[in-house]
Amino acid sequence: MTSTPDARAALSCRGLHVARDAVPVLHGIDLAVPTGSWISLVGPNGSGKTTLLYALAGLIPSRGEVEVMGLAPRRAGRRRVARMVALMPQRPVVPEGVSARELIRLGRTPHIPRFGTESPHDHEVVESVIDRLALHDLAPRIATTLSGGELQRVVLGRALAQEPRVLLLDEPTSALDIGHQQQVLDLVDSMRRESGLTVVAAMHDLTSAAHYGERVVLLDEGRIVADGTGEDVLTVERVAEVYDARVEVLDRPDGRAVLPLREPGARA
Repeated sequence: MTSTPDARAALSCRGLHVARDAVPVLHGIDLAVPTGSWISLVGPNGSGKTTLLYALAGLIPSRGEVEVMGLAPRRAGRRRVARMVALMPQRPVVPEGVSARELIRLGRTPHIPRFGTESPHDHEVVESVIDRLALHDLAPRIATTLSGGELQRVVLGRALAQEPRVLLLDEPTSALDIGHQQQVLDLVDSMRRESGLTVVAAMHDLTSAAHYGERVVLLDEGRIVADGTGEDVLTVERVAEVYDARVEVLDRPDGRAVLPLREPGARA
């Protein structure tokens, strides 16, 4: 099934189309994300996950309707939207010479008046993020010298420093070891439960997508092909069809696990 936007959704789109260089990338996406929920976007490479996140944030041209907390991003203005929506990109652009702490502090920009200065609250938010993500050792280092995994955690810190109501994550753990993956996903989920944060995360790990997402939305060739619980969406047959992959699924108390299977006879 596909979702229909409604007035109670923190984030919604209807008939969303995106084209790049005149080539269609998203085809009429309808999606409604309830306030305080976690939606996992999954799909093969090139299926449109990243494009959908950027379109929902109002950062790329699109056709159709998008609403964030009842406002259309294109009409509300980027600064106002940035107080409500934070996007953690998979490939961040990092200014030369800034420290990790300064990069996180940039997340406060939408809240600081033009020609204004950082307030005590801004400072408290930044230090709280550094504390919750255990970034104390990284904070003074120049951001461009960090490893991929270290930078990924700092960029998440920048997004959280925006104090958003909607958090859009593009492969938030792709460069992290398993311990930091759990730390990051558990932290975001904890913040969602504590404050009603709404999360939409593009994820390659289908098991994590099913465990953390209350709904899993499967994209293929720019269209939603399935939308529901992990158990409903991530079946052996559907994963084989969309990903051209052989998998086994296990149902556990915390959600469905999807395990890749080796080709029969491949083991030496």
